[in-house]
Amino acid sequence: MDCPFCDATGARSEIHRHLAEVHGDQVSIAVDEERGRRTYGITCPVCGAPWERQIKPRYRDPAFIDEFAEEIKLVAFDMLLYHMQGEHEATGQTPVNREEPG
Repeated sequence: MDCPFCDATGARSEIHRHLAEVHGDQVSIAVDEERGRRTYGITCPVCGAPWERQIKPRYRDPAFIDEFAEEIKLVAFDMLLYHMQGEHEATGQTPVNREEPG
């Protein structure tokens, strides 16, 4: 499997971990205290499809996002990888703006 953001390749599990370690900035985490919502999101680098999911309301502890940021990113990247495999792998589509490996 190829990383959608750089030239890294490997097994799905390796790319999943790589995404969280190297490209964690691709996942947005937003806190709307006024509405009591916390969300995470990611955008497909191939087709631009956005995903945003609410973090469970029972996790309103202010330290939750800081403590579990890596796990939140892993969940977002898991969604992205399933999308990439289902929507883009068969067609051979690749991201237009890949970063140079760093």
